Amino acid sequence: MTGRWRLVRADGETVPASVRRFATRARQRRLRAAAPWFVVLAVLGVVCVLAGIVGYTSLFGAARVQVIGATLVTPEEVRTAAAVPRGSPLIRLDTGAVAARVRRLAPVRSAVVTRDWPRSIVIRVVERTPVAVVPLAGGTGFTAIDQAGVAFQRLPQRPAELPVVRLTTPGPSDPTTQAALTVLASLPEQLRTPLADLAADAPARIKLELLDGRTVIWGDSTENQAKIRVALVLLERPGKVLDVSAPNLVTVR
Repeated sequence: MTGRWRLVRADGETVPASVRRFATRARQRRLRAAAPWFVVLAVLGVVCVLAGIVGYTSLFGAARVQVIGATLVTPEEVRTAAAVPRGSPLIRLDTGAVAARVRRLAPVRSAVVTRDWPRSIVIRVVERTPVAVVPLAGGTGFTAIDQAGVAFQRLPQRPAELPVVRLTTPGPSDPTTQAALTVLASLPEQLRTPLADLAADAPARIKLELLDGRTVIWGDSTENQAKIRVALVLLERPGKVLDVSAPNLVTVR
């Protein structure tokens, strides 16, 4: 007679203790091996959730724009130029583009934009420093220019501490402007104090108009130190027009 086989589940008492210990250790090894992967998956999940919150919601969005260093322009003018959308996520904000927009304001020489977590933008501006003023056409006032020749501020009157430079087309790319400012920067106090204005209609046609009515024809913006030495000597002598454009061959009229 052929017997029939059937599978039965052995209860815990019928399995040898050594087999149970082996199975337990094997299960523990599998759990230990898988544990780091569970941790990695959990961390990735948290990172994805946080990235979504930070990068795509207004929870960490721009709610305040702080402006530091603005005096020639108002903070509101800086904010308008910056054009930071309210609530835009800080992490996705192009700070370089914001700074470039702020630099379009004529009085702003440079701008740095930083994030102030969790919900603020800080714009630090450095404004231009005037070195001279240029009279406007029609006697309507003056415009201040910086050392680069950038005209950045309109003034109704000339500030006493700024010299007058008469230029036809002032600007940073104008050769005459650059030559005139080079000469102005080289002048010592002995020539700045009696200076009524510095006039230039070409890079090589620069002259100093003095408060006492005398004129110093300077020429171009080279050999400034030699011209200064000669001019200071000639100013001690009679003469209305002092030509120092060629400091080795001066003339007095």
